[in-house]
Amino acid sequence: MRKYPLAVILLCVFALLLSACGGKAADPASKAVEDYLNALVAKDSTKLSALSCASWESSALLELDSLQAVKTRLDSVSCKTSGIIAGTSQVNCQGRIMATYNGEDQALDISVRTYQVVQQGGDYLVCGYK
Repeated sequence: MRKYPLAVILLCVFALLLSACGGKAADPASKAVEDYLNALVAKDSTKLSALSCASWESSALLELDSLQAVKTRLDSVSCKTSGIIAGTSQVNCQGRIMATYNGEDQALDISVRTYQVVQQGGDYLVCGYK
């Protein structure tokens, strides 16, 4: 009979340790960029606009227009906030946007950009890149 309560306690401790090792959630600025890139390759103009600040929205939609004639997908994309300058998060990503036209793939390296992300009204919005 005593083994049962001990087993329950050990199971609870094990579950707590596993949850603590689960890793931290992605930071909201890098998640915003990943969501933005997913909307871009999905060609979802509504979502892309919602993930862009007002001053960047028209540029984001122009970028989307440039991809309309090709099939797109993300390849090995991961983003990380590298710092904050004057209230703007600097987000760097690794990976590529793969654009396919007539069976030919062209890789667009996104690591050459530093995305600018601002927080407005509790939302993190992409406001361009350098």
